[in-house]
Amino acid sequence: MTEPTADPAVEPTVDDAIAHVEDQLSVVFGRARTVWKEAAQQIHPELNPAGYKLLATVVRLGSTNAHVLTELFDMDKSVVSRQIRMLEEVGLVASRPDERDGRVRVIAPTPEAVERITAVRARNQSRLHAVLRERSVEELELFAEMLGGLAEA
Repeated sequence: MTEPTADPAVEPTVDDAIAHVEDQLSVVFGRARTVWKEAAQQIHPELNPAGYKLLATVVRLGSTNAHVLTELFDMDKSVVSRQIRMLEEVGLVASRPDERDGRVRVIAPTPEAVERITAVRARNQSRLHAVLRERSVEELELFAEMLGGLAEA
C-alpha cells in the first residue's frame, strides 16, 4: 500500500490518504482480534475469540437463542451450537426450553459469566478511554461520525 509522503512540500493525494486509512484500519482490526483472543483467555482458557464474542453478546442481551446469535454474527448454525455447548459445559451459560416454543432453547449468562465479562470490558474500556481522552470533543464526534459512515458502507 502507498504510504502518504513524508515530504512536506508534496501534498498527499486523496488516494494516498485513503491508503493510509486502509492501513490503519488493518492495524485496528488486527488489534481487535488480539484483544478478543486475550479477553477469551481471561474468561476461560478453552474459550476462543468467537466464543467470547457470543458470550459477550449473551451477557449484553441478558438472554437470547442460537438463531438470533447465528443471524447477528452471520455464523453457521453448527458453529454457534458448538460454542454454546462449550459455554454451557464450562458454566458460563445456561439454557432452558423457551416457554412459548419448546423447540427453541433460551440461552442466558450465568452470574460468573456476567462478572467475568464485566471485568474484561472494564479493563478494555479503560485502555480505550485513556487514548481517547487525549482528543477534543469535536475530534471524537467527527471520529464517531466517520466510523458510523464506514459501518454503513
